[in-house]
Amino acid sequence: MSAPLGAARPVTPRHAASLVIYEQRADDVYVLMGRRSKKHRFLPDVYVFPGGRVDTADAALTPLAPLDPSIAEQLSQPANMADAIANAAVRETHEETGLIIGDLEGETLRPDHSQLNFIARAITPAVSPIRFNTRFLTLDAQHITGGDLGGSGELIDLRWIPLAEVHHVPLVDVTEFVLELVDRTIKREEPLPCPIPGSVPLFTYYKGKPFIRNYEHG
Repeated sequence: MSAPLGAARPVTPRHAASLVIYEQRADDVYVLMGRRSKKHRFLPDVYVFPGGRVDTADAALTPLAPLDPSIAEQLSQPANMADAIANAAVRETHEETGLIIGDLEGETLRPDHSQLNFIARAITPAVSPIRFNTRFLTLDAQHITGGDLGGSGELIDLRWIPLAEVHHVPLVDVTEFVLELVDRTIKREEPLPCPIPGSVPLFTYYKGKPFIRNYEHG
């Protein structure tokens, strides 16, 4: 059905990637997050994981080590862009946090994809003027290969936050959902709550409310 006369067509979501870096400490799991500036047009003044849109250069970059084949297959749906998504996640993380996952050869980052996992996908509401189709990847902090926590300054107050305290900072619904998955699959070591083999939960919206596909509630 075509849009009503005078109604603006929804913005096409841009492909994006976000990396959830976690670390097991004692009886809790810590995640690396930072706060976006109040000046940002998209998600201002909330805590997020490092990440950003997939650039053209991400598709051309050959990784240092490949994705696990099963993860590559999942990320390749519906288009063959698994490496570009993983490259964007690692590149954006390096830019925003200063951390290296792979090798830094001069100013060229060679990402290591071998320890990345795929936990969720989210699409911004159709009414939003800025939209992203974001894949959320995860990485155990022990696989960080270098760098000092700092980054470009795009994320303010970069820090490791325990899952038990993460809801004390401002979050959006998508981030809360991904943190719930981290709690279930990493902290509690449960299988990904997804009834369809080879897929991940998709966080989207229907009639203005969150709607989660491919997901079994615990």
